[in-house]
Amino acid sequence: MNRKLIISPSPHVKGTDSVPSIMYGVVFSLLPALGIAIYFFGISALIVTLTAIGACVIFEFLIQKYLIKGKVTIFNGSAIITGLLLAFNVPSSIPIWMIIVGSLVAIGIGKMSFGGLGANPFNPALVGRVFMLISFPVNMTSFPANRFAQIDGFSGATPLSIAKGALKSGEPMSDIFDKVGNSLNHFVGNMEGSLGEISALFILLGGLYMLYRGIITWHIPVSIFLTVFIFAGSMHLINPEQYMPAMFHILTGGLFLGAIYMATDMVTSPMSTKAMLIYGVGIGALTMIIRTWGAYPEGISFAILIMNAFVPLMNRYIKPKRFGEEVKNG
Repeated sequence: MNRKLIISPSPHVKGTDSVPSIMYGVVFSLLPALGIAIYFFGISALIVTLTAIGACVIFEFLIQKYLIKGKVTIFNGSAIITGLLLAFNVPSSIPIWMIIVGSLVAIGIGKMSFGGLGANPFNPALVGRVFMLISFPVNMTSFPANRFAQIDGFSGATPLSIAKGALKSGEPMSDIFDKVGNSLNHFVGNMEGSLGEISALFILLGGLYMLYRGIITWHIPVSIFLTVFIFAGSMHLINPEQYMPAMFHILTGGLFLGAIYMATDMVTSPMSTKAMLIYGVGIGALTMIIRTWGAYPEGISFAILIMNAFVPLMNRYIKPKRFGEEVKNG
């Protein structure tokens, strides 16, 4: 009778994973994609990536040490991931000073202004990427020639931008396919684009590794891919001369990077399975709306940031049943 029942705050079930182990697991999963980006674009891809990582780590350290004056957490790997993902969202030809500015925005505004890791509502790398796209549109949409790509006369343009421009000008679909290349090239990365835009195969391998490790679940990526497939496939069936087929939209642009790495960010994505599926469908639908009718040929970055804003509402109103909660009949 003298023994007391002590109830501690959640979580009550604990695992062996820590923040650093998860973060460095994500970093490890991105190494194959980084390797293929260096293979296609040369040493400039490595320079941009190392600059972004270094700048993100330094800015986070300086902000924590001298502005927030709190605990320095640069060794947990989160700043490295932000730098990696930001580098994967820009061309390898981007001027070094621009990637440094983008890193400052990603860390200073996208992450630390909200309190640091775990408090930011928006994906920091995407905040930096969108800022750079708006501020430096020419540099962010001018891509260096992939030394192995076979898109004659179109070096510097991605397949998505080529297709969007050709469709607007009324070119026949057969001519557009000749310009944008085939699906195999798109899948392995033999095309123009940002560092993470040309490596669907290696992004997928990294995603499978994260699934194996339990870092992410399948719900968000699969719901995004299925939504894009259904949306794009339906539009192509309605008018095959005006809309590109579904696999073109899935394999080109930053869909793989966004669906597997950006949308699944633990901090900015929903907690419950049902909310994850709704979140993924929203991202897929918004991506296709922007790609089809918007001014930009790509839309995944904007779609993720828009859905990030709804995550707090999803976490509040879409919850699993509590253990022991009575289910009301009727």
